[in-house]
Amino acid sequence: MKLIVGLGNPGKKYEGTRHNMGFMALDRFAEMLQVDIDRHDFKGSYAKVSRPDFPEPFILLKPETYMNLSGESVIPLMEYFKIEKKDLIVVYDDMALPEGEIRLRLFGSAGSHNGMKNIIALLGSDKFKRLRIGIGEPAYSGIDHVLTKPTGESLNLILGAIDKAALALRDALLQGWDYAMNHYN
Repeated sequence: MKLIVGLGNPGKKYEGTRHNMGFMALDRFAEMLQVDIDRHDFKGSYAKVSRPDFPEPFILLKPETYMNLSGESVIPLMEYFKIEKKDLIVVYDDMALPEGEIRLRLFGSAGSHNGMKNIIALLGSDKFKRLRIGIGEPAYSGIDHVLTKPTGESLNLILGAIDKAALALRDALLQGWDYAMNHYN
């Protein structure tokens, strides 16, 4: 079984902000699949998906711990469902990528992303897959940048990246991670 985690902050205050790109991509993927992420446990909302058109079941998880404590939701769910690190995919925003771009990686550092730092610390490894959604470099404070809602052309670019991320997740599950990396990077 695979686990796909979209990172973000819970609550109306954070909806649509750059830091919630992981939530938005997961919601878009769930919408494509006509699945509701409506189960509540493991300090998050999740859906367990088993469909004949996918080779194996998977879970979609949106931690509700706030970004900096994301691992407190991810790790207990992984332990309960006996999900291995190699089957974990984390989707999140990245200031190091231009707006509208996505990058799939097999592993890597957390960079400046506190949600990823927490998952890596609690998991004890950075050897898991990740899909980064570019939100661009801030013109001012990074905290202000990630907690604002994009508008205009920025919004159009980011919404396009969310659609690409949802398609990349679908293709990764159907065709494999290498295929998705080659196709979307």
